[in-house]
Amino acid sequence: MALFWIELAGWLGVFFYLLAYLLLTLRLVRADRLPFHLLNVLGAIGLIINSMHTHDHQSIVVNVAWLLIGLWAICRNYRPVQRF
Repeated sequence: MALFWIELAGWLGVFFYLLAYLLLTLRLVRADRLPFHLLNVLGAIGLIINSMHTHDHQSIVVNVAWLLIGLWAICRNYRPVQRF
C-alpha cells in the first residue's frame, strides 16, 4: 500500500509541473504569482518523494533545487513589506 502512495506522489508531481507550464504557456497564470510557484513546489515535493524511494539521486538534487527556488520566490514575493 505504501508503494501506491509513493507512486501517486510521483504522478501528482509530474501533473503539477506540467499544469504549471501549461497554464503559464496559455497565459492563465504569471510566473511572478503565487499559483505558479505553488504548483512548482507541489510538483517538486511529489517527485522528491518518488525519487527517494527509487534512489534516483539526480532527480532528488534537481527537485530539491526546484523546491528551494520555489520557496525562495514565494518568500521573496509574499513577505510583508516593511515601510519606514
